[in-house]
Amino acid sequence: MVQHWQAIIGLEIHAQLKTESKMFCSCRNGPEETVPNVNVCEVCLGHPGSLPTINQEAVKKVIKTGLAFHCQIPQWTKFDRKNYFYPDLPKGYQISQYDQPLAQKGWLEIQGRKIRITRIHLEEDTGRLVHLPKEQSALADFNRAGIPLMEMVTEPDLRTGEEVREFAKEFQLTLRYLGVSEADMEKGQMRVEVNISLIREGEELLSGTKVEIKNLNSFRAAKKAVDYEIIRQKAILEKGEKVVQETRGWDGSQTVFQRIKEGAADYRYFPEPDLPAFALEPAWVEEIRQEIPELPAEKRKRFEKEYQLSETEGETLIRNTFLASFFEKAESELKDWAKVENIPSAKYSRLRALLINYLLTDFQGELEGYVGRKALVTPENFAELIILIFQKKVSSPLAKRILKIMFEKGADPSQVMDEEGLEQIGGEEEVERLVRKIIAENAPAVKDYHQGKEKALQFLLGQLMQETRGQIDPRAAREKLQQFLQSP
Repeated sequence: MVQHWQAIIGLEIHAQLKTESKMFCSCRNGPEETVPNVNVCEVCLGHPGSLPTINQEAVKKVIKTGLAFHCQIPQWTKFDRKNYFYPDLPKGYQISQYDQPLAQKGWLEIQGRKIRITRIHLEEDTGRLVHLPKEQSALADFNRAGIPLMEMVTEPDLRTGEEVREFAKEFQLTLRYLGVSEADMEKGQMRVEVNISLIREGEELLSGTKVEIKNLNSFRAAKKAVDYEIIRQKAILEKGEKVVQETRGWDGSQTVFQRIKEGAADYRYFPEPDLPAFALEPAWVEEIRQEIPELPAEKRKRFEKEYQLSETEGETLIRNTFLASFFEKAESELKDWAKVENIPSAKYSRLRALLINYLLTDFQGELEGYVGRKALVTPENFAELIILIFQKKVSSPLAKRILKIMFEKGADPSQVMDEEGLEQIGGEEEVERLVRKIIAENAPAVKDYHQGKEKALQFLLGQLMQETRGQIDPRAAREKLQQFLQSP
């Protein structure tokens, strides 16, 4: 009889919070600091007699995250000591939260399914070990120790590696919209851990043996690790053997044993004696709720309804907050112009499609280069350039040249055209003169064309575009070239 197995998967996702100082002291929160052990003090190093104080901004960011994921916020919360010993944990314990987290019982929807969130709590990050294999030793850097770390734990509601990847991507995107974390996985600002077991169809949901995969640092790694582990556990179970409850890592091609997995009892949680429990005033929680911006799921629905974007176009904009904001401002400018010019809705749809096309293809790379710093190209000036293209006053090659100068100087397109002497060549006589010139100067290519070599036409068109520095409409130029080449 063929056995049918089902994977039962829960996630733990850690994200470093974007605050000025660390969680329990005034040291700078600088996760990208390259000089080791400079952002440290007696508190984050765990010196005897030092006392922690709570970072209120970090608490606020976790509450905001919890509200964004439909969580319940309790009236009271507290911190706990999580006891374990490791070289990058200077205190010998971690200040975390156990039975009274800041947020619990929420959800995040992916692929039409609501994945339940058990809890979101706040703790401090550990330090970092730099292993020196040739010397068989390691160096400890405690700059990261004490950075505010948010941990989100889901219910075991996921079933596939693809779902794990999509959940992690949407979680990261939401954190960025909220402004609570950059959640850059390449920089270690967000880490995914997977708890996975296999059951036979019809067995109790949590009857399988849970294996944890630690510290997955990319969406691709998370998916591949889950896919691999499902195959590994299935092979063990189908031999009649038992899966061992353990912690494993991912080496890029397979999961590898690290240690026997600890349980909650092994950590000997107890209330943090240096930090009293504290109340979360409902009025303060409501103030935080009012600060939550439009989130990705809401923006997706609005963009689809308001702008009639394709799924790919909408998702590209949603996942780049800079492009999404830039698009909406430029589209508003186009709408105002179309209203003044009495542009009918059918033509306006083509105008908006032109904006999307140029934003997401020709110019996306340049625009993305300005994320995180001031962009000299404004949405208003970009919209003006799109209008010039729509009116056929500027060809696509010329538009690219104009935009490049706009990025360099911050000027509007009309100003660039005046200052640089860039003007669309569109007069019938001038186009014909240039076409005759190119035909006369490229006799071999003309001969190739008459012999049926279509590439010759593209060569001649390229020569014409080069001659005019892109200041001629390629479509009109091509038609005129074909007309003259086919003339007796």
